[in-house]
Amino acid sequence: MTEQIRYGVIGTGMMGVEHIENILAMDGCVVTAAADPHPESLEWARRAVGEGTELATFSTAEELIESGLCDALVIASPNFTHHQVLIPAIESGLHLLIEKPLCTTLADCREIVDLVEQRPAEQVIWMGLEYRYMPPVGALMAEIDAGTAGDVKMIAIREHRFPFLVKVDNWNRFSKNTGGTLVEKCCHFFDLMIQVTRSKPVRVMASGGQDVNHLDEIYDGERSDILDNAYVIVDFENGSRGMLDLCMFAEASKNEREISVVGTRGKLEALDTESMLVIGRRTDDVISGINVVTEQKISDDRIKHQGLHHGSSYLEHVDFAEAIRAGEPAAVTVRDGFWSAAVGFAAHRSLETGLPVVLDELDEISGMAMS
Repeated sequence: MTEQIRYGVIGTGMMGVEHIENILAMDGCVVTAAADPHPESLEWARRAVGEGTELATFSTAEELIESGLCDALVIASPNFTHHQVLIPAIESGLHLLIEKPLCTTLADCREIVDLVEQRPAEQVIWMGLEYRYMPPVGALMAEIDAGTAGDVKMIAIREHRFPFLVKVDNWNRFSKNTGGTLVEKCCHFFDLMIQVTRSKPVRVMASGGQDVNHLDEIYDGERSDILDNAYVIVDFENGSRGMLDLCMFAEASKNEREISVVGTRGKLEALDTESMLVIGRRTDDVISGINVVTEQKISDDRIKHQGLHHGSSYLEHVDFAEAIRAGEPAAVTVRDGFWSAAVGFAAHRSLETGLPVVLDELDEISGMAMS
């Protein structure tokens, strides 16, 4: 496929508009349709495509899917709608890019994976896990591939950031709508842990709570229950381990995210706000080892739209479009989406029980391989 790719965007709130802006920054791509039940959100989509540009708008995903106006769809509707939207979208044969998380329950995630894996290979179904594409993360992964860190043993990810933003009808204030903070927000980080360790997560233990944010927010008589801080430890099949340190009332931070990978030969750090890669190499002289630490400012000249995620969404869209044109399979699959969310669901279960959770003991994971 070499001609222009026509996109439809389902869900045109903040993230839907972000996707529109990224698509329009690419050559040979156009947004032809948008679907959202909220007129204000559709107006945001119209503004994003610009005056004088034709945009068909629909109140339901089904109408857009059946319109014949699109070659590819971006699913950016609220998390709790993903399952119902994805089934007709997948069955339509259109190419899909799915915003994270895949679904809000592990059972729904498994159902979608099973459905996707029955589809023809030429249908590109891509899981939106754009943190892989952040320039300092890409540079970190390249150093891991080069053996700079040696045999990876530990990965620690710290996200210290601002509270959840306001979404339409405040849907993101409730775990039942999002899948829970450790799914909604943190599937990105569990995906990175899996990529770095190149291993299957086998055990998860978590501690966390809602201690500062949204405590006085009540909607239709229901109090917000969304977590705002947590620690999560993940053990992997190959003996490596990961740790997540999440705090969503820590906007007074130099770097919103810090990713630290330690192996037998050294330590790598990706600092995404500064877009910095720090490389430390172990030496026999442990006292003066600081002298072998170097810092590199990382940039990517391919990025034409920075957006909300330092250009990572743009780079992900470029790869998605290239896969469509080349007839190649998705590089980031719904199976990746399943495992990144599965760790988050297990972390929430650990919070509820106060005990570690062994993933293979969860019914929904039975028989599910990594790839």
